[in-house]
Amino acid sequence: MSRIAVLITDMFEDIEYTKPAEAFRAAGHDLVHVGLSAGETVHGKEKRTPVTIDRAAADVSVDEFDALLIPGGYSPDKLRAHDAPVEFVRRFVESGKPVLTICHAPQLLITAQVLEGRKVTGWKSIIQDIRNAGAEYVDREVVVDGNLVSSRKPEDIPAFIAASLEKLKEAAVAVPR
Repeated sequence: MSRIAVLITDMFEDIEYTKPAEAFRAAGHDLVHVGLSAGETVHGKEKRTPVTIDRAAADVSVDEFDALLIPGGYSPDKLRAHDAPVEFVRRFVESGKPVLTICHAPQLLITAQVLEGRKVTGWKSIIQDIRNAGAEYVDREVVVDGNLVSSRKPEDIPAFIAASLEKLKEAAVAVPR
């Protein structure tokens, strides 16, 4: 199955990580937690869910993974202040491999300057940021545009998981191992 990089740091939205992670693992996918420092433990903003970072963003390559998951919360905003995660996101989007984003995750795509001409959704406070980045904001529970899968908020998680699993299946068929 797919090897999914999960780009994450402190203050992520717990449920936007835990529910997709649980569903992806149940479907046989492997998750690798990528953050600022390998070995560091980061925590969710509400339930303080602990996640240990397996690899630093500065030390990974898009070639090592089949897909990228970016949970929301404050994590994307914190990550986009650092060059390595932004460059990793830019290269991932450009690779054509699935990029799965929810809530505030498009902030990283905005900073990576990869949204021009794309259709995407996200949390309501970043709608104008998405538009300013040259993307078309679509107010739906899940939007699929090429390799991008995006959702707005925790209530959208079931649709997000279904669309993400479908995109992972499509990608696996397109590039058999």
